[in-house]
Amino acid sequence: MPEKEIKKSYAERQLVIFKLGSEEFGVDINEVREIIKMEDITRIPNTESYIDGVINLRGKIIVVIDLAKKLSLTAKEHNKDTRVIVIEVGKSTIGMIVDGCNEVLRLSGDQIEVAPDIIKSKIQEDYLEGVGILKDRLIILLDLGKVLASSEMEKVANIGKQSGTGSAEASA
Repeated sequence: MPEKEIKKSYAERQLVIFKLGSEEFGVDINEVREIIKMEDITRIPNTESYIDGVINLRGKIIVVIDLAKKLSLTAKEHNKDTRVIVIEVGKSTIGMIVDGCNEVLRLSGDQIEVAPDIIKSKIQEDYLEGVGILKDRLIILLDLGKVLASSEMEKVANIGKQSGTGSAEASA
């Protein structure tokens, strides 16, 4: 079968849509625990450049990552539209800073396609689930669980544990 005819099959998805720079991204709504306004972040010395620090979210210390930096995009100055998308990855709760969170929408399977090479060249392919195509919009679909490799997740979980009440349970 010619390569053009090979197409990944997608089911209908409900997505949280957010902005990083001028691009729109979407993540599965089931990956998102909540979306909060930007808070004061306590910096943690000697961490990866994309780790902004930690926040206290209702008594739980969570690590906050600048998603633009993690994706090697240009990070914007935080403003009134900046949000933190709180997600659960494994046993860890993590916050990811985005430039703004626009909406929740549904995409049918025929509106989702494999990410084109130009997007794969800018964002690591493992992070991509495809692209959502609407009339005049292109939404890059991310798998937030894959944005952090397992070795990075271990570091993030340890930062949360060392910073107070902990953001992850200790493995038995």
